[in-house]
Amino acid sequence: MREEREPDGYAGYTELDEDHAEYVEYEDGIGNEGEAPRRSGARKAVLVAVGGVFAALLAVGGYGLYNIVNAVQGGNSSSGSGTQGSDTAAKAPQTPPTAEQAASVAKDFLAAWGRGDVTAASALTNRPETARAALAAFHENVPARTLALTGTGPAATGTPEEPAVGFRVKAEFEGATGAWEYDSTLSVVRGESGKAVVRWAPTVLHPHLGAGGTIAVKALPDPVSKPTDRNGKPLEGFPSLAAVLPKIAPADGETVVNGKAVVLSAAGKEPEQLFVLTPPSAPQVKLTLDADLQRVAEEAVKQQAAGGKPASLVAIQPSTGHILAMAFSPSGYNRAVSAGQAPGSTMKVITSAALLQAGVSPDTVVPCKNTTRSPREWHNDESGDFPSYTLTDDFSHSCNTGFIDKGLEKLQPGTLAKVARDQFGLGLEWHIGIDSRDATIPVPADTDEAAAEYIGQGKIQVNSLAMASVAATVQSGTFRQPVLREDAKRATASGRLPAGVAQDLRAMMAKTASQGTARAPMSGLSGQIGAKTGTVETGGKTTNSWFIAYRDDLAVAAEVDGGGHGNTAAGVAAAQVLKAGGKG
Repeated sequence: MREEREPDGYAGYTELDEDHAEYVEYEDGIGNEGEAPRRSGARKAVLVAVGGVFAALLAVGGYGLYNIVNAVQGGNSSSGSGTQGSDTAAKAPQTPPTAEQAASVAKDFLAAWGRGDVTAASALTNRPETARAALAAFHENVPARTLALTGTGPAATGTPEEPAVGFRVKAEFEGATGAWEYDSTLSVVRGESGKAVVRWAPTVLHPHLGAGGTIAVKALPDPVSKPTDRNGKPLEGFPSLAAVLPKIAPADGETVVNGKAVVLSAAGKEPEQLFVLTPPSAPQVKLTLDADLQRVAEEAVKQQAAGGKPASLVAIQPSTGHILAMAFSPSGYNRAVSAGQAPGSTMKVITSAALLQAGVSPDTVVPCKNTTRSPREWHNDESGDFPSYTLTDDFSHSCNTGFIDKGLEKLQPGTLAKVARDQFGLGLEWHIGIDSRDATIPVPADTDEAAAEYIGQGKIQVNSLAMASVAATVQSGTFRQPVLREDAKRATASGRLPAGVAQDLRAMMAKTASQGTARAPMSGLSGQIGAKTGTVETGGKTTNSWFIAYRDDLAVAAEVDGGGHGNTAAGVAAAQVLKAGGKG
């Protein structure tokens, strides 16, 4: 071999003459991938750009700094200079190191590595330049406060030609709750100088490390808060909550903590966490939902939405205002809290509250005519004239004409909106914990608009959330703004539903559940029950189904677009939830 002047820009350039019998192959992908050594009469040159590779690695920085493509590749050579800084193969066979020599060089190597003396440590290997780059990168990217490396004796992976020594790594980090510990091995070969040296390989640093791999302390991804139900049960897997849960932020003052870990990465593989220095943490938020009731609500909505009918359901605890279940279909648009549509005759609960406060009693005769005018002509689902019907009868049989006539007689424009806002909270700005749409009940411009509002049609816009709250307000006698999380800022109504009015409404809803239009779906339910059906004419061939009800401390509202009468689709869904969640 003769030394040639190195071309500008190439470090470690070595040329072999034409009579040399061995060639150094390209390592770790440097040069032309897969190209075999060529034997020709011309001189062959091999570029071993270790210094250049390490400089490029240092320039990358961060997680990718410790890229052990060439730096940690051990190759197949069993010997090298060990002291001269060359990675070339031995020229002649050497006597294998003894076990004592292997233990001695391993001890010195581990001691130098542990104290951060990468020059001394790398000089004890058969690939000093490669080892120096890899060890330096390891110390930079795995900044341990202390690093202790202790030999554990001969390793079973050794052979008579290459004895192996086991060792244990223990690294401690600032802020970590424990130490990173793992076992590895190194092999010892005879160097070119005749001394025993460590055969350099990626596995010296870590047994899982391969060529091209990286090891570094890395910040872990932002932890995702996974809200639970009110009992701490997980809420993943519910279709209606898939888009809701990621939007639940920690409470004010609580922060997400990013963790750190020693991570091993390799091309084409998932990163492997070798040791977690500090675990990530996200404040846990307990929602008011009940996982068991949510499951029933999801199934109830799924059944009624069969065939592509949009549907939704909300269940509320009247005594607290807690939202216990929230389901909707199809996915992607939370119509349960964000839709705006007419509620049909379920609005007659609020119209009745206004009439009761205007001097009408549950026993006041309010004839149910076959048709009436406002001057627009109105009719009922149940044909015929019922001149002896009382307000309670009109309510339980859902007579439109009776409510229109008495509403136009007793109520002033805007009265319905005022009662709805001041006593039921509809029209106030709600903050439930996620985005939702507030109810709108505009002041009617004429008697036709007023007539429409008295029976829940016209320009009124509500959703299942709002109407479940109406049922809850009747059951408890007090408006409590529904919330999905305890720390939500609640709106409060300026007034209160008079106790006598609340009592009358409960009696009217109870009769509707036992003898009126809601009797079929409410059949078999015990406890304190009450309900009101709603059927909304859409101007086409289909009608929308609405149903609100309560059973003890559980109130429910359901709607099915195109579901028909309120006591069918929506009523069936609501009753399923009441049966599962009520007492008795």
